[in-house]
Order: sequence, then C-alpha cells, then structure tokens
Amino acid sequence: MVTLNRGTTNAINRQLVDELTGTLRRIKGDSDARAAVLTSSNEKFFSIGLDIPELFGLTREDFGSFYRAFNRLCLDLYTLPKPLVAAITGHATAGGCVLALCCDYRFIAEGRKLMGLNEIKLGVPVPYPVDRMFRQLVGVRTARGVVDSGEFYLPEELIRMGMVDQVLPLEQVLPRSIEKIRLLGSYPHEAFQMIKRNRTETVEAEILGRLKKREEFFIECW
Repeated sequence: MVTLNRGTTNAINRQLVDELTGTLRRIKGDSDARAAVLTSSNEKFFSIGLDIPELFGLTREDFGSFYRAFNRLCLDLYTLPKPLVAAITGHATAGGCVLALCCDYRFIAEGRKLMGLNEIKLGVPVPYPVDRMFRQLVGVRTARGVVDSGEFYLPEELIRMGMVDQVLPLEQVLPRSIEKIRLLGSYPHEAFQMIKRNRTETVEAEILGRLKKREEFFIECW
C-alpha cells in the first residue's frame, strides 16, 4: 500500500513527486509486489493537487523541472505493469484527480467527496498525459464537459460518468481496494501485464510524441 501523507491536503510538491516515483520504481522491480493501492493517510483529502503556494515562488527553470517530473510520475503510474487501485477516502481535485485517473481502478467514499479537474479556472490546460488518458477512459464527450467546465463532482456523478468504478461506505473503501488488488494480483502476472500494455501503449506513444511541446505551453501559461 502506498499512502500519501503530506499534511491534511497532500498537496503535491517536488518532494512528494520524487518519493512517489521512487516508491513506484521499487514496486515495479519487486517480484514479490504483485499489485498496489494508492491512498491517503486521512479522510478529508486524497490530494488537493499541486502545492500552488510553494510552486508559485519557483523560477521558470525550477518549475519546469518539477512539472516534467510530475508528468513522468503520471506515466509511471499509468504504465505500471502491475494492478494499481486508487482508494479515494477524501477530495481528489486537480492534480489529486490526475493521480487517481492514472490508476487502473478508482474506489471512492460516498458522501461529499469531490473529484474533478479545475485547471481551466486557474488559467492552465489539463496536463497533457492525463488529458489523453482521461479521454480514453470516459470518452471524448464526457471528458470535454469535465475539462472545459472545471467543475468538481460528487460520487454519484462520478460513477455515472465513468470517472470512478465503485462508490462505497468510507470504511469499505480501503478493504475493497485491497480485495481487488489481491484478486488481480493472483492472476498470472505476464497475462495481466500484456492486457494492461494493450490498453496503455497507444496512449503512451501519443503522449510521448507531443509531450515536450505541450509541457512548454503549460509552463508558459503558468
């Protein structure tokens, strides 16, 4: 289990990106690690997204380095050759929603747990990697509505749109997530790896083909 634990909001800065990247690499290289759950240490936030107050003070060069590392992390999550479930016990907004969307499955707690991509309201586009992943996941029309509006959505709306796979009582989110990865992890690893690769490789190739220019545009907007 991988637990986000940076204060209550789990705001994403360079340290969190680097630590999560390192953890994923260890999971990828550990033959005993058959699957993983990504969750939060608290019930208020899965992650609020990028740590804007901290990142706003960075130079263009330093922010560019952070943003490229964040996008690499998203691709690492998306292409991890093992099952990955997001156990969403609190709000997953902006960059926090991005992290959840990079996982294979998303289980969210019922009640007022908001999720969405509000980048347009901040004056920046949705990061290119998740834009491509999101369109594949929910379809072009639904993705267009979510990305263009910048709104946050409640669990009953999220399940309808296909942004999450299950809405559960809070106390069941983590146990059901663990149950899911144990099931998927019990299957032959090579078969799951190829099934996942078949789903992700075309999207990954499209992302890598345009990522540099899209990153430059995002950095300019920032």
